[in-house]
Amino acid sequence: MKHVLLFGAGKSATVLIDYLLANAPRQKWHITVADNDLMLIKSKIGKSYYATAAAIDVKDPSVRQPLVKETDLVISLLPPALHITVARDCLQFGKNLLTASYVDPEIRQLEKEIEAAGLLFMYEMGLDPGIDHMSAMKLIQSIEKKGGQISCFRSYCGGLISPESNDNPWQYKISWNARNIVLAGSSGAIYREKGKVKEVPYEHLFDQSKTIQVPGLGKLAWYPNRDSLNYTDIYNLSNIPTFMRATLRYPDFCEGWSAIVKLGLTDDKEKQQTDKLSYSDWTTRHITTDPSLSAEDNVAQFLGVSSKSKLIRQLKFLGILNGDLINLGEQTDAGVLQHVLEARLRMEPSDKDMIVMLHEIEFERRNMSTKLSSYMIVQGEDNLRTAMAKTVGLPLGILAKLVLSGQVSLTGLQIPVMPEIYNPVLRELEEFDIRFEESFD
Repeated sequence: MKHVLLFGAGKSATVLIDYLLANAPRQKWHITVADNDLMLIKSKIGKSYYATAAAIDVKDPSVRQPLVKETDLVISLLPPALHITVARDCLQFGKNLLTASYVDPEIRQLEKEIEAAGLLFMYEMGLDPGIDHMSAMKLIQSIEKKGGQISCFRSYCGGLISPESNDNPWQYKISWNARNIVLAGSSGAIYREKGKVKEVPYEHLFDQSKTIQVPGLGKLAWYPNRDSLNYTDIYNLSNIPTFMRATLRYPDFCEGWSAIVKLGLTDDKEKQQTDKLSYSDWTTRHITTDPSLSAEDNVAQFLGVSSKSKLIRQLKFLGILNGDLINLGEQTDAGVLQHVLEARLRMEPSDKDMIVMLHEIEFERRNMSTKLSSYMIVQGEDNLRTAMAKTVGLPLGILAKLVLSGQVSLTGLQIPVMPEIYNPVLRELEEFDIRFEESFD
């Protein structure tokens, strides 16, 4: 019997837990799901003979470390700041670790120790990052193997609401961690376009959104991800003129979010007292106002739009232009905004989300220029078994199976850019209707 320890039972864990439990009888696994919310764990594992609920404070080493010590493999879907705690335990007790989160500076400091211990710490093994790396590397290595010279690489990914559930002025509903949505893009973006490095500060990230055509969906807006250039060496494309990774949204979202940023409502540093503070006063506290005008007129004037515009309709939909009291105690602007989004942009039980990923690669082979487009559209089933939960959870589950069955010999701190990982994982993902369509221009 092999033991799998999963930290985190939140939104992204649902389909991963389903996968682990479905494979447990045949693979002879037992799964322990650790989270601070016992009812949440039980809602995910049901009465399965192959699963145990561990309701713990993950920050408490006296309860966390015994779980790590007794397992064969650890998967972490905790908030990113907590991964390093789990990683240190895995290093101490000699356990492999899988997570969907980005490689960060703290884990980089342990890189030599991980390698020396002969362990595999696979980071960025979700959707974006994750499926994006695997699908992109498969394309890149295939083109290069056939003698193609790549000159342009663009990769786009977005967690969107499915068209049939797209019924609010934001054209968006939350299918993953709301805090990540509030803070998305806060460090700005850097990428390369036609040989020039482009840096976009946060305050202009969303108002520069451009659009791209996606087959079957039409026009989607995009904005560049944090530091695309981090991946040029990893993809072996360090010398190409254009390299960019970007996030997809419906156009209305980007316009609305640009207004939120301009109003200064995403700061996560300074706290303020929100008891007896109205939403309208909170929304206008960073701008110059005319006391004779309403909150919506003041905001419209500041944004340079009509008080009957789509932007004002979006802000009114969130309820942040009315006189209701916030009453959340001491909070940062980002904390208040997260509370608002979770209330107003939540997915209803019947809602479905959608994941869209698109790679565009331009290359030359035998003096002929070619543009390859490869895209994936994944639909969720409902507000629990979402497309986001599928595409984040299944790559982790499939890799867990490969590692536990001895099919992976890789060690060290890694991300999934090698054929021994991406070939079997992408192949099995197709069994879950997670597949790419390709076209050439």
